Amino acid sequence: MRNRLLAALAVLLVTGCSGAVAQDTERSGGSGPFTVVIGRDTTGYLQPLIDRWNQAHPAERATLLQLPEAADEQRAQMVANLQAKSDRYDVLGLDVVWTAEFADAGWIVPLERGMFPLDRFLPSVADTAVYRGKLWAVPYTSNAGLLYYRKDLLAKEGFKPPTTWAELREQARALHEKYGIGGYAGQFLAYEGLTVNFTEAVQSAGGQILDRDGTRVALDVAKTKTALDFLVGGLREGWIPRESLSYKEEESRLAFQEGRLAFARNWPHAYGPATTSPIARKFGVTRLPGLNGPGSSSLGGVNLALSAYSKRQKSAVEFIRYFTSLENERRVLVDGSFPPVWAELYDDPGLIKRFPYLPVLKESLFSARPRPTSANYNQLSLVIASAVSNALTPPFDETSDDVVTSMKGQLNEIIRAQ
Repeated sequence: MRNRLLAALAVLLVTGCSGAVAQDTERSGGSGPFTVVIGRDTTGYLQPLIDRWNQAHPAERATLLQLPEAADEQRAQMVANLQAKSDRYDVLGLDVVWTAEFADAGWIVPLERGMFPLDRFLPSVADTAVYRGKLWAVPYTSNAGLLYYRKDLLAKEGFKPPTTWAELREQARALHEKYGIGGYAGQFLAYEGLTVNFTEAVQSAGGQILDRDGTRVALDVAKTKTALDFLVGGLREGWIPRESLSYKEEESRLAFQEGRLAFARNWPHAYGPATTSPIARKFGVTRLPGLNGPGSSSLGGVNLALSAYSKRQKSAVEFIRYFTSLENERRVLVDGSFPPVWAELYDDPGLIKRFPYLPVLKESLFSARPRPTSANYNQLSLVIASAVSNALTPPFDETSDDVVTSMKGQLNEIIRAQ
């Protein structure tokens, strides 16, 4: 009797293990229709790329699911889905700073490096997809902040594009007063965009907030205060309009292309729409200015990752290979005005003729700094955005010293809790 029970138990164990293996095999090798989840496409270029895949793969059709424009809202919807272990999402379009968090949580799966031509990508961009020695996603678009400016107004006043904050302040004030338009704006609503804008200001003042690994607060109080004072000063003096406190990327893009701003910080995707706007042929782009010279952008972009709960992982991986191919990356630039990840496209004479800002963008990308690789990045970002938003909001009751000191303390608490 005892031997029969042991034999039966052994059969059950083998059957159970075989079922688990079969399930894992089905998931990693599954093919068929799948869903691509990514932030809202504001230029209308994504669906045609999806359609090209669907025409060639009728049995593995991709459905595009667009999430809100703001990165915070995108992340919230993805996290809710992944925490529920739902298989609704297959390919995830992740902000480059989410790699560590999603990998640590087990929401995405590592990919085989040899399947992707990473050596032909921009090195700093490829690094954003690697965490603890493994490739967790594939770069799809990159991003670096640029300064958009009204070259027609600068020419009338005899100004050259500003390279320092002092020059930007002088020109923004003058154009604001003479033409009755906003001088300068970025993305100053209290969300991830404000964290990016402030991080760029700190870097452009010669400082940093966290070390590269995101394991130590490296905030220099004096340099951080200088960055904050620059932004607060603009709002106090009026050359940064108060309505910019409600701006995300789209609001600031529209304000500039409708002629309501002399200068605007935005991503390269804002270039294409501006060429068919009321200020077409009246604007230019340059690198972000800094305290004593050209500034430093935060490295942005989207990486494509594979949901750990996808049942169509084989099709999804092939789609990621297709979507990040050289041919498609060219379309990402030509049709969407988004910076591609293939390095060679930035030196293509035909593309440079069509997109004169490419050399400037290449410089910005090489001087850009990645945001910290931290599994707690979202918490860190919330602290930064909240503190800076309070400082920028009238009646400006808090001093820069108090804001920066409090911010540093909160960031240290989060890092210590890791």
